[in-house]
Amino acid sequence: MPEEQKKFYITTPIYYVNDKPHIGHAYTTIAADVLARLHRQLGDDTWFLTGTDEHGAKIEAAAKKAGKNPQEFVDEVSAKYSLTWDQLGIAPDDFIRTTEDRHKKSVAIFLNNLKNSGKVYGGDYEGLYCVGHEAFIKESDLVDGVCPEHKTKPEKIKEKNWFFKLSDYQNILKEKIEKDEILIQPNTRKNEVLSFINQGLEDIAISRPNVKWGIPIPWDIDQTTYVWVEALFNYCSAVGYGIDQEKFQKYWPADLHMMGKEIIKFHCIIWPALLLAIEIEPPKRVFANGFFTVAGQKISKTIGNVIDPNDWVAKYGADAVRYFLLREVPFGEDGDVSEEKLKSRYNSDLANGLGNLFSRITNMVEKFLDGDVELTKSPRDLSEVSEAFYNLDFSHGLEVAWETVAWADGLIDKAKPWELHKTEPKKVKELLINLVAVLSELALKLSPIMPDAANKIREALEQEKITKPSAPLFPKID
Repeated sequence: MPEEQKKFYITTPIYYVNDKPHIGHAYTTIAADVLARLHRQLGDDTWFLTGTDEHGAKIEAAAKKAGKNPQEFVDEVSAKYSLTWDQLGIAPDDFIRTTEDRHKKSVAIFLNNLKNSGKVYGGDYEGLYCVGHEAFIKESDLVDGVCPEHKTKPEKIKEKNWFFKLSDYQNILKEKIEKDEILIQPNTRKNEVLSFINQGLEDIAISRPNVKWGIPIPWDIDQTTYVWVEALFNYCSAVGYGIDQEKFQKYWPADLHMMGKEIIKFHCIIWPALLLAIEIEPPKRVFANGFFTVAGQKISKTIGNVIDPNDWVAKYGADAVRYFLLREVPFGEDGDVSEEKLKSRYNSDLANGLGNLFSRITNMVEKFLDGDVELTKSPRDLSEVSEAFYNLDFSHGLEVAWETVAWADGLIDKAKPWELHKTEPKKVKELLINLVAVLSELALKLSPIMPDAANKIREALEQEKITKPSAPLFPKID
């Protein structure tokens, strides 16, 4: 890890509020929260942003279907996201909503600057529009005449729009991505983006004439800003672009945009090009995590296997859900999750693993040392854990941590302090001092992923006299 990094600005995508949050949204946001907590722990000036994307035709349609006006509808759904993040122990520094005045003001300044750049022009568009994506798509993107993701036939649209000269940025984007000046990870996503660029970039519409729920184009109020364009700008508006220049200069460029892989082209092609047009530095790094299947099946409302993370939190607790999602699937890859897998990891890794180790150590310290033990340096180096988390290899970091849990358990079983204390109390004291130090270090390293459990461990070990807690850290679930 770098010895010094003065600031760390990390973002999730802002989530589209046509429906409530699901486990995929939680996955990306938990990972971002872990990195934000780790960078704060390292002393970096950290800013963690998440929020909700609240404009567009799809929102307008969803609100109408629910019998509500758009603002009332987005207020309710956005609140569900905020509550879910609270339930999962996610602690952003800012939660932006695109219906907020600060965002609208910032977007208006951005659009005027974009027009002044000479990279915007008026014209007619005729082509295919996927309502599900809220995006124009090509004939070549279709499978059997329908959008492969939404299984719907795109609309044929002919309309007047304002366009952005994306084609002017083909070579500079390619060069920046190839040189990792815009670092795209995992490498498969970098290759995917470069392949798309090599096919040739076309100019894109930045406005729609018949969408009322959105932000008007400042110089043409009959046109509404295309939802993807103004939504992308949240990363700048949230840190004060055009309004609080001191804050903007402090945190921009973003150090890391985190997102699902389905939106990577928007973030690695359109977004940096728009920024370059207004002479702002692009984000430094974009990381795309994979998709979940549930018990082998793609997540789908039709199948009925959409997982509400709040349901899992209610049963297993936030720390267990955070641990499971980041331990089960290597970050950046696709993977399969299910409640059965969560329950299995909960009982084996948490209840019988870390929780049992905590109980054993505190019980022995109370019994054999009258709770009196000093905190010393851990005899086991756990820097690999934080290093792995820093590099978004959460699964490996947790694997290393749990190797230490198993090592400590093995040490206890081999030494048999319940017998040894009768003949060699000094050896038992030395053993327990080392075990307390290891447990304290484990809690420190795991705190970005499991903040509540880590705090309980550290609070217990930092008491004047250590006593075995009255309740298990992770009560076993039958």
